[in-house]
Amino acid sequence: MSQRAAFFDPRLLPRFLAILLLAGAALARADTSLPVRELHVAGQALKVEVAATEAQRERGLMFRESMPADQGMLFIFDDPGYYAMWMKNTLIPLSVAYLDRDGKVLNILDMEPQTLESHMAAGPAVYAIETNKGWFERHHVKTGDKVTGLPGKG
Repeated sequence: MSQRAAFFDPRLLPRFLAILLLAGAALARADTSLPVRELHVAGQALKVEVAATEAQRERGLMFRESMPADQGMLFIFDDPGYYAMWMKNTLIPLSVAYLDRDGKVLNILDMEPQTLESHMAAGPAVYAIETNKGWFERHHVKTGDKVTGLPGKG
């Protein structure tokens, strides 16, 4: 008569699930603890979380259900390029402004939640700012306007 080895004791399942839940909650908190800074977009104050690493940029504003007025996220790219954003797993409508190395607005695009449409920079961008949809329009921000307070900029 042979015995089967037990690899997992079913009585431990509730503990295992609790550990997974706690680990997931810790990771979620870690993802939202980005540095914050205040920018001035064509003279208008905007408080932004700074996404400077590849992992931070990939996560962006995904899974958030709301964002306070006059807040957003600043994406800092490693090199100038024609970057594009999409809205997969993003639950709120956003606008994105792409900026060159001097902080000049290259273009502004509106984006709808949970879509895979690509929204591309009109020139070599070093930064992108995402905020609630319509923020740039409401504050009369347009192509060519200047953003100050950027890391390493005035």
